[in-house]
Amino acid sequence: MSTSAIPRTAPREGDARTGEPVLEIRNLSVDYGYGSDPTHVLRQASLTLHRGEVLGLAGESGCGKSTLAYGATRLLPPPGLVTGGQVWFTDRDGTRSDILALDDAALRASRWRDMAIVFQGAMNSLNPVFRIGRQIADGILAHSPGMRRADATERAAAMLEMVGISPDRRRDFPHQLSGGMRQRVMIAMALSLDPQVLIMDEPTTALDVVMQRQIVEQIAELRERLGFAVIFITHDVSLLIEIADRIAIMYAGEIVEEAAAQDVYRRPRHPYTDALLHSFPPLRGPRRELGGIPGSPPDLARLPTGCPFRARCAFAYDACAHVVPELAETGVPGDAPFRRVACLRHDTRSVVEAGFDPQPLPEELARR
Repeated sequence: MSTSAIPRTAPREGDARTGEPVLEIRNLSVDYGYGSDPTHVLRQASLTLHRGEVLGLAGESGCGKSTLAYGATRLLPPPGLVTGGQVWFTDRDGTRSDILALDDAALRASRWRDMAIVFQGAMNSLNPVFRIGRQIADGILAHSPGMRRADATERAAAMLEMVGISPDRRRDFPHQLSGGMRQRVMIAMALSLDPQVLIMDEPTTALDVVMQRQIVEQIAELRERLGFAVIFITHDVSLLIEIADRIAIMYAGEIVEEAAAQDVYRRPRHPYTDALLHSFPPLRGPRRELGGIPGSPPDLARLPTGCPFRARCAFAYDACAHVVPELAETGVPGDAPFRRVACLRHDTRSVVEAGFDPQPLPEELARR
């Protein structure tokens, strides 16, 4: 079976890059712990993913990236608990449903068909005692009970071919494949039911830079062919600049900046975003000294008052210790209307209402 026999997502009105939302996460909150003093690891996070779009989610380890994805898909392991919010999914026919309100049967039917996930460790996701072709076919049959096993096996072979693996390798066990090939198997499995949203949780972390490049290029090529939307989670902002249409930056369980990828790279508005960008070598241009970020992320069980980034921020001032910044439009002339940042340098209203004098945007960020 050739790859041309694989059903494609045909172009349809309202699809890729037309602005129609396919996934809307609204004020999602997650706690760890069931007692009287749980840890608030995600606090009212909101994101919108549009059809055909690649949305990057970046930040340091422990900032809540994976928690946001697993909370939105109801895959949080204990003691994780979603304590508030809504996750609206819009089907191709315009039907909207709240993922957090679905019963077990509807949720099972939605998984892999509407939204699929490529987990960080392929070796931990694939069953070591079953051949890879059977594992892909089993997922197909679970959602297509009327399909014959032979047809599911044939489709599994075609999916492997689509991600650059010979169909003959479908009889291999996971340990017989390289790390990059195992990750491609996971991508093939995730796309086998033609989902509308693909969530990729740091899929290239354990791979060398050459294989990272191949995986990223393959995701971009498949997105163009099949029309699905992607949430790409990583701590490597430089990787997102190459593949993402938009980037959301997370810090201490909150989204602190959201903008088009090129705007994040060329004109970061949040000091944390600027510090992240100075933590890796530039993709082009003259060499510069890497800055890094001083200190450590805050303890989510004992967050400081005011801005959670203030202890590590080079531009903090008095108001930052008392006022919690809201994620809102920057107000900078020339910035796109949908560009948002959570920094008191942009949130003049909250600063004035709290009785502090607003401070101008630092020259290092204002001149961009």
